[in-house]
Amino acid sequence: MGQVVVLGVAGPLSDVIEELDRAIQLALADGPRGVVCDLSGVLEGAEPDTLEVLAAAGRHVRNWPGTPVAMASPDPQVRHALDVAPQGGHLIVATSVLSAVSEVRRAPAPTGQWLRLAPHPTAPRASRNFVTRSLLDWGLGRVISPACLVVSELVTNYTMYAGTDIDLSIAWNLGALRLTVRDNSPSWPHQLHPDLQTHGRGLTIVTALSRAFGALPTADGGKVVWAVLEAQARLLVQPTPS
Repeated sequence: MGQVVVLGVAGPLSDVIEELDRAIQLALADGPRGVVCDLSGVLEGAEPDTLEVLAAAGRHVRNWPGTPVAMASPDPQVRHALDVAPQGGHLIVATSVLSAVSEVRRAPAPTGQWLRLAPHPTAPRASRNFVTRSLLDWGLGRVISPACLVVSELVTNYTMYAGTDIDLSIAWNLGALRLTVRDNSPSWPHQLHPDLQTHGRGLTIVTALSRAFGALPTADGGKVVWAVLEAQARLLVQPTPS
């Protein structure tokens, strides 16, 4: 619905909760304006543990800044459970899909830039130049050094192992900078497996400099690796008239 992904959920929530969480992540990897989960077809009587897992979807909002996630449910018990859960506070909670989509569209959109790179040895340098220009344009010069280190490590992994074109994006919203690198290869870089358990110099650098870091397969068979860095804009202090 106008760049907002709507995920329909039906049946007992406990049966589909893990699949729903996976679907949210796949939707986020495509860079939508927002994601709305339509819970109107969910059978009543969800267990508290299931509702806690549902509320945990709020972590995706923190990890994917600038892309709101909404839960639309006519059930007041479901809405209350989401409202009071710690991570549920990051979610938009609404009574209907239409109201959820409206709230998603009213949320501040992130500032973003995109670049496609070929799998060439010059790709890491091109990615650093791209990130540097974007951050200078946004007045975020203090973040250039860590952001360039992170994007260079991510792109280097892709150029070594993916062998396909790379889609690089950078987005800034509410003090958080998100870097994403996407390709169309089903194989995972040696240091960036889906479970993120392997260790290496590149992964060590990325995790040390990032507030959050993750990897997702995409619906078209590729993958996207993302990292979020703290990036508060410098406040301009106006001189006080004497």
